[in-house]
Amino acid sequence: MKRSALLLLCVAACLAQQTHPVTGREIAQVMSASGADWLERPEREAEEHPREAIAAMHIAKGATVADVGAGSGYLSRLLAAAVGPTGTVWCSDIQPRMLEILRDKMQAAGIVNYRAVLGSDTDPRLPEGQMDLILLADVYHEFAHPRDMLRRLRLALRPGGRLVLLEYRKEDPNVPIREEHKMAVSTVRRELEPEGFHFEQAIETLPRQHLLIFRRRD
Repeated sequence: MKRSALLLLCVAACLAQQTHPVTGREIAQVMSASGADWLERPEREAEEHPREAIAAMHIAKGATVADVGAGSGYLSRLLAAAVGPTGTVWCSDIQPRMLEILRDKMQAAGIVNYRAVLGSDTDPRLPEGQMDLILLADVYHEFAHPRDMLRRLRLALRPGGRLVLLEYRKEDPNVPIREEHKMAVSTVRRELEPEGFHFEQAIETLPRQHLLIFRRRD
């Protein structure tokens, strides 16, 4: 094969990985561990109301939940409080450095009811059939292989378990986030429903984000 033809094939392959195969949505780049300080910024509570978001999920004490794309563990710490000492939070991320930061912050906060897992871009590496709820907070739009990830997430949920997406509103031009880091409700539904998820509810009480509730469809 000529070099020029091979180059064209490589470019085409890269482009194919950058858009969703169903909706054509541009897939955003993953935030590196160098952005961990932004995740922990003091103004995040005022801008996003994360405690309100966790409360709206109505997580039961003793539940087993997962924070996929956990990053520095900002929301993992809130989930750990929500499930209580008899519950467990599985914290999955594809970056070892993010998990190091997460562990340090969990230790500093005295939180022990969690498990840190190094996932891949196709598999969060969660145990099958054990999760009552899986949270994807501002991360689904960065999945390089969203269909593969959704299939693994579905397997990790208990029958009837919930998959919750927290995503910046693409419908709102005033949300100060790059467009590829926003999601429209209609786009999320078109991408998730064919993968075995039933759309249950969109909660729109947060300042900048949708809280989108799906259930595993059996």
